[in-house]
Amino acid sequence: MAALRRKFGEDYQVVNTNRADTFSAPVKKKRQRFVDKNGRCNVQHGNLGGETSRYLSDLFTTLVDLKWRWNMLIFILTYTIAWLVMASMWWIIAYIRGDLNHGHDASYTPCVANVYNFPSAFLFFIETEATIGYGYRYITEKCPEGIILFLFQSLMGSIVDAFLIGCMFIKMSQPKKRAETLMFSQDAVISQRDGKLCLMFRVGNLRNSHMVSAQIRCKLIKSRQTPEGEFLPLDQCELDVGFGTGADQLFLVSPLTICHEINPKSPFFDLSQRSLMNEEFEIVVILEGIVETTGMTCQARTSYTEDEVLWGHRFLPVMSLEEGFFRVDYSQFHSTFEVPTPAHSVKEYEEKKSLPSPAHTAHSPSPALTESYGARRDRVFSVDCINTSDERRRATGGRLPSKLQRMSSSGKEDLQRKVLLLSSHHSEKACSTGDLPLKLQRLSSTQGPEAENRLHLKSLKVDFEPMTQSTGDLYQHSLIATPTLSPAPVPMHSPLLSAGGRPEDNLPAKLRKMNADR
Repeated sequence: MAALRRKFGEDYQVVNTNRADTFSAPVKKKRQRFVDKNGRCNVQHGNLGGETSRYLSDLFTTLVDLKWRWNMLIFILTYTIAWLVMASMWWIIAYIRGDLNHGHDASYTPCVANVYNFPSAFLFFIETEATIGYGYRYITEKCPEGIILFLFQSLMGSIVDAFLIGCMFIKMSQPKKRAETLMFSQDAVISQRDGKLCLMFRVGNLRNSHMVSAQIRCKLIKSRQTPEGEFLPLDQCELDVGFGTGADQLFLVSPLTICHEINPKSPFFDLSQRSLMNEEFEIVVILEGIVETTGMTCQARTSYTEDEVLWGHRFLPVMSLEEGFFRVDYSQFHSTFEVPTPAHSVKEYEEKKSLPSPAHTAHSPSPALTESYGARRDRVFSVDCINTSDERRRATGGRLPSKLQRMSSSGKEDLQRKVLLLSSHHSEKACSTGDLPLKLQRLSSTQGPEAENRLHLKSLKVDFEPMTQSTGDLYQHSLIATPTLSPAPVPMHSPLLSAGGRPEDNLPAKLRKMNADR
């Protein structure tokens, strides 16, 4: 144990695969298996009726399929009866011809020389059949019926020899015993491999001779009911063990772990550790290949029931590198150890993975809210912009003449809410410059004499009518009032004019004169 921990790490724990230690679920009543662990199928055919004659039509295969004790009994009885029957025929010929009464008469020529009774007739048949030929008993030319019986005996003997010896040879050369040296792990395990949940079991070859073109297949035996209500007992379903990738073709020179990936196409897609305790199924494993020494096809079978599938286990490695070769330790062939494995099924994991994350939902606004926010931003002005423009209007109006202030107080008080105020000052650029057209932004950001020369705007003549529009209407009018630079009039109290010089310089000549006189 210490050597194994040094080899595989301290976290590895070797688990004995005894049923009493590895399976902690409630003990189930042992149920009937479809295929035994040794590969024998527990199926018996009954009530054949008149179909029994089909076995006689294929007598050779019937004899080969019989057990060895029945084969030996048939072999012995067939030769014994054949010898007795043929010996009786030779005795009958001697009896009919009267050779038995003239056995010691030297002047009498019998059919078969020196045949006096049944034992001598039996010995003559054995010597002829086995071609021993002692030379004491022989057929004479005075017995044509003996010659015909001799030909019939030779033909029938050859047929019986070919049939029985052929059956015995095929029976002995059957590769069923070769399957005894092909091993399967006592249990199957379910654990993760390459990030995917897999059902795995192990196979091995005890002989040095290879299995040519070895191929493995798996069948799931499970009763089910169709949507139409039909009950299918022992329904067979194929388990994919690498048919599409070629992983089912084995190079079986060392123990291999066969893997079945549990995915949406697998019948174990909704199998979890808890549901495994309540399931009833059987996995039949079939390994086929050609025996290298005889060239005959060999098939080895085994099965795993639901209580022989260990959840969260992995097989212990058995390969080690020695000096000049690899060594396989078959004492650890059936051993497993526990590994961290999710207890839920692949279906539950896929459903959980497809759900949106709560953090992502909280920090990511919906597209509808984003669109509504953008539209609202386009329609509503910033309150800070309006307050800033009011303060600048009061500061500018305080320096104007009293007559001009009275003129402004009647209608121009609402004019600044109608026109979008433009500003080139850096402190107000955050609330107003971003809403300007690109051309005006470039002009307003330019400082110095070039900006004063480029901003030659005319005064705006506005009818002083009461303004009762909403904020959205004011924004629409402001967009109409300032689309271009040269032809568009600019309000008198616009911050653009104050940016290029004093407000009095932009007044009409009459108003400038009145202000100068004051």
